[in-house]
Amino acid sequence: MIDFSKAIEELNSYRGSEKKKTLIYDNIKYLVKFPDPIREKNKNISYINNAFSEYVGSNIFKIIGFETQNTVLGKYIYNGKEKIVCACEDFTDGNHVLYEFENLALSANPDKKIQTELSDIMEVIEEIKKLTQINLIISDDIKEKFWDMFVIDCLIGNTDRHNGNWGLLVNARSNGAKFSPIYDCGSCLNPMLEDEQIEKLSDVELKNLVINCYSCIKENGKKINYIAYIKSIKNKECNNAVNRVFKKINIDEINIFIDKIPCMSIIRKEFYKKIIYYRYEILKDVYNKLNNI
Repeated sequence: MIDFSKAIEELNSYRGSEKKKTLIYDNIKYLVKFPDPIREKNKNISYINNAFSEYVGSNIFKIIGFETQNTVLGKYIYNGKEKIVCACEDFTDGNHVLYEFENLALSANPDKKIQTELSDIMEVIEEIKKLTQINLIISDDIKEKFWDMFVIDCLIGNTDRHNGNWGLLVNARSNGAKFSPIYDCGSCLNPMLEDEQIEKLSDVELKNLVINCYSCIKENGKKINYIAYIKSIKNKECNNAVNRVFKKINIDEINIFIDKIPCMSIIRKEFYKKIIYYRYEILKDVYNKLNNI
């Protein structure tokens, strides 16, 4: 594993709630995310396992074929204590600028501050595609990419895909704008659960975690339950996304990847594989229903 404590540190310019540093290692700029045990003690929100969640979630997206931020598990020694960290490679540079969706929404309609209501998000996507004054060539598949992301966020149980952790990547030379690489998956796969809690989970409790997983995207003011929403097959665009991405999910490849992760307990590996498999089977049922199989 890379020892990021030997990296060159820069002033941190990244936002977000968990502890992080901006480090340069081997001439590559990384946002390095740290566990936060203080929050766990206060029983507020915990990112104590967010390094694993970030790494696994991002790489599942990559395995399935998404353009995804490169992530690396490493260690960082601070005050004599070694911490497992996840280093997220910065995919921006002088020619590529990330515009998070919450900022794009202001460009599309400065009079309307949107939250995470689904209808607002869909409306803003359509408005962005019609913008002409900003001289950008915007990809036509933004909405499709959003729904593809939604389906895989369901698979990994990402509870925090808000408007600040997805967006468009703009090429400053060509003025082309496309859906950004997938990034910020640290809230997937139940990072609040410690190994001791996972070990005590019954199969019924595990399946409840599978089903009772909510996106921070809302419909009619209520957070969307991923599984219930996808199983309802009421949204044609979501259905189309299931058809596009399900056949790209290779559950065996995902399991092999998880088994090879260093510094992760067998308990957590088995938990990840089981919860992903259960959701995969649900997506499979929906896919088969949509295709009359």
